[in-house]
Amino acid sequence: MIVEPDCDIENAAQRIVTGAFAHAGQVCIKVQRVFAHDQVAAQLMKRLVELTETIGVGDPTHEEVICGPLVSEDAALRIEAWVNEARTQGANVICGGERDGQFYRPTWLTDVHEEAKVCCNEVFGPVGVFFRYQDFEAALHAVNASEYGLQCGVFTGSLPKAMQAFELLEVGAVIINDIPTFRVDHMPYGGVKASGLGREGPRYVIEEYTEPRLLALKPR
Repeated sequence: MIVEPDCDIENAAQRIVTGAFAHAGQVCIKVQRVFAHDQVAAQLMKRLVELTETIGVGDPTHEEVICGPLVSEDAALRIEAWVNEARTQGANVICGGERDGQFYRPTWLTDVHEEAKVCCNEVFGPVGVFFRYQDFEAALHAVNASEYGLQCGVFTGSLPKAMQAFELLEVGAVIINDIPTFRVDHMPYGGVKASGLGREGPRYVIEEYTEPRLLALKPR
């Protein structure tokens, strides 16, 4: 997730929190890494924490609950271990960072080492890492510095930067002015690098199940 200073910061913050913590972050296209421009990073981080601290955590059958339990206590223990590892490497826990049985509090981390598991592996839980940047192209390269490439969201009011992101990002889809969690069934959904091969979606699945045949007619 990349956030430029010319976007609607309140909208970006609300969407990012939803993308990071809905379903306890157990979504392959959840928001995990957020790159915010220096001009808006402090404002965005403050709003992310405010919104995160209002999230309902508990029984997901309750309407107000966004962040439910992890699929198992082992999953919660793994996330706890990854966050603790990041802490020992110098990361700061801005909010959350606590486990209660099968639940893990929605968590934001800053100053995360690039090789920490919460940064370079798929957390698949309610943890987000926050970075600042000054140069847009450098942020694009930072997104690409991953073995994964499923989807990336970019909040920007600049069409040239939107097109630059589309050209340079090594992902299956670039979502402009929304989170990478955006998906509709008829779009070609899938990633590159370690995020897999091929695309989902009705048309693309039909192609996977179709065996092309060729008839070549040559004149006598």
